[in-house]
Amino acid sequence: MTEENNHTLPAGEAIDRIWELAEKIDICMFTTWDGKQQRSRPMSARVRREEHAIYFLTDLEGHKLTEIEKYPHVSLAWADNGGHKYAVIAGEAEVLNDRAKIAELWEKFDKAWWDDENDPQIRLLKVTPDDGEVWDSPNMVVATAKMLVAAATGAKPDMGANAKVDL
Repeated sequence: MTEENNHTLPAGEAIDRIWELAEKIDICMFTTWDGKQQRSRPMSARVRREEHAIYFLTDLEGHKLTEIEKYPHVSLAWADNGGHKYAVIAGEAEVLNDRAKIAELWEKFDKAWWDDENDPQIRLLKVTPDDGEVWDSPNMVVATAKMLVAAATGAKPDMGANAKVDL
């Protein structure tokens, strides 16, 4: 799907869709830079639009904290493959040891990694979004039909909406 085959969402609608998809999909690919290469890992996002922030619980051990301290600009990517909807947010990350916020964000799922929210190894990653992009495509049946019509008529198919916006 190329940009030429998409229509652009209005900025306000695009911003809403980015935040909605990020909250709905939950697990995103969190990408950092170590000075030589990008590193991505799946992480559970705690989306707080009202705070203009996305939070992640992480362990004190690990390369990502060192990478963020040196290169704080990160990228977050969510994919709803079944719905053909995708969102990306780029922003500045910071590592925090805010015990009250960690307790507030704690979920039962987190017990897979730590005994409870008081574990001293837990750190909070806070990402403040700068910009984002959304791709809101039709489902596979609709997309296939549009491609077949386009192939038969020679017209370019409208494969959904796309927008890049400042957050």
